[in-house]
Amino acid sequence: MTTIKLHANTNATPEQFIAGLTDFGPGRAELFGNSADGYMKIHDRGKTQADVTEGSGGVWERLHYDWSNPTQAVLTTTDSNAWGRNSGHTYDLTVSQDGTTTVDYIVVREGKNLRGRFLAVVLGSIGKSVLVKSFHNSVKAIEARAESQKGAG
Repeated sequence: MTTIKLHANTNATPEQFIAGLTDFGPGRAELFGNSADGYMKIHDRGKTQADVTEGSGGVWERLHYDWSNPTQAVLTTTDSNAWGRNSGHTYDLTVSQDGTTTVDYIVVREGKNLRGRFLAVVLGSIGKSVLVKSFHNSVKAIEARAESQKGAG
């Protein structure tokens, strides 16, 4: 099993970050590069939870999103063509004294088959830089979206 911990700061509030994270509409790939529109399927959505299949590049996973805590979002893998049920994502959001938000992101990858085990090893080693870049791009995109919405409102 591979666990990767990432960290970023943003001007977006926790509410704005979670709003971006839970926007499952068209164009999601603009915020999350590994979530192509062709893979997106919303199975169920409530006020603070969702059941969504997403992915890209031949790898998909069905995730249970839980954002009932306003400063945390937990995404639990319930099915995938590569990842086991111990896989998932956790976003912890903390408002700093200067008004920015600290995002602590944990990715857990348990390969459920040969492909998944291979991808988990790659992700934990040479592929980590790709995940870091993707995470920082997502944080910046959510921040830009929050800024543009603030200007429009």
